[in-house]
Amino acid sequence: MVFGLDELYLAFPDPALADADGLLAIGGDLSAERLKNAYASGIFPWFSAGDPILWFAPHERCVIFPERVKISKSMRKVLLSEQFRITWDQAFEQVIKACASIDRTKQGQDGTWITDDMQEAYLNLHRLGMAHSLEVWQGQELVGGLYGVIVNKVFCGESMFSQISNASKAALISLCRSGQFKLIDCQLPNPHLMSLGAELIPSQEYLKILKEQG
Repeated sequence: MVFGLDELYLAFPDPALADADGLLAIGGDLSAERLKNAYASGIFPWFSAGDPILWFAPHERCVIFPERVKISKSMRKVLLSEQFRITWDQAFEQVIKACASIDRTKQGQDGTWITDDMQEAYLNLHRLGMAHSLEVWQGQELVGGLYGVIVNKVFCGESMFSQISNASKAALISLCRSGQFKLIDCQLPNPHLMSLGAELIPSQEYLKILKEQG
């Protein structure tokens, strides 16, 4: 069942009521308070430019347990070579803009869901200390990165980009190796994530981990 959201009422329906594709609700806004409520409930916005805001709560969640991330022999060599420098929260706006500029037509998508409004919403979350980025540098050039929202011990990943081979992998592996998180939320599966050790878990298991404080 898909619910319509009121712009003044910030609460969400029970995520278990989402339809088979994970679509739970439509409408509302991208205010910081609503986004905070959404992520704390295992819900995220995902929609195309020109469409109403759509809110998803998949019944199976694509996640990476940090200790289970798969690092190939070739990737280990890349990491040992120290060709990349990884930073946190040094170029959030650059990262989100780079993620938004990815050509997704090869993936069967018409365009990006990271619209101007979405970018501004997550920049606002970043200013409030809720959204964070990892940047991958080669020399002084930003060549890859990712961004997402932190809820307790879960990093809710939103998007990542890579301008040269292995840059986004380096960001994800660094995130897993940081020791800060019990879980990396990838939201929806794709072959790239699955090759790095992502797996599908029931939404109930995901929500249990999401709500753990320590």
